[in-house]
Amino acid sequence: MSTDTTSRPGTDRAAGMTTGRWINGRTPPVARLRPTSRRGVPYLVLGVLLVVVCVGGFVLVSLHSGDRRAVLALARDVSVGQVLTAPDLREVGVAVDAGVAVVGADQVAAVVGRPMATGVSAGALLTPASVGAAFVPVAGQAVAALALKPGQFPPEVAAGARVAVVFVPGQAGAATGPPGEGGPVWPAVVVGVTTAPDAQTAVVSVQLSEAAARQVAAVAAGQLSIVVLSVRGDR
Repeated sequence: MSTDTTSRPGTDRAAGMTTGRWINGRTPPVARLRPTSRRGVPYLVLGVLLVVVCVGGFVLVSLHSGDRRAVLALARDVSVGQVLTAPDLREVGVAVDAGVAVVGADQVAAVVGRPMATGVSAGALLTPASVGAAFVPVAGQAVAALALKPGQFPPEVAAGARVAVVFVPGQAGAATGPPGEGGPVWPAVVVGVTTAPDAQTAVVSVQLSEAAARQVAAVAAGQLSIVVLSVRGDR
């Protein structure tokens, strides 16, 4: 029996496949293993750092929030001797040191109905020293009220400010005020500021010597101005 060595269709292809070669004689491509990319490592580290920073910030905010206290502040301006009412006060949350004197929000019942010992502006924190008996000048001192118009006093003036009360001569034929040459100037300290509803005038209460208070009270309205002085300095 003779052996048929004639190639059958498809035999060479099958043989080629078994020997790792294509019909066209080229070796099939070998899959290359790509090395693991390390580009993601820096991003991973950055993400971890971001998480740490966020957690740290949250902890700091929480700690500071824990130091805040509910205290009383003035909802509007109050003057010396004015009796406090509930609408005069509002509750605020602030972070205060242990040495700062404030009035807690839970003490509102203890201060409502009491007079103010000093004048306090709206927004300022209420302190124990600002509530109590109305302010009384010490011996040799007196309090005078100045009715002033815009331009005769700095709008920033407030209780506690050191000022100079200045005599301003009036128009020709008008009263010239107390006798004296060179324009009298009286050193004083502001104890309260009350603005009229029409905002056209303001009453500024000042503490000064008894003799100066009498002179200031004798000056005609509109002939006085005040100048705010430095906290330090000679009067």
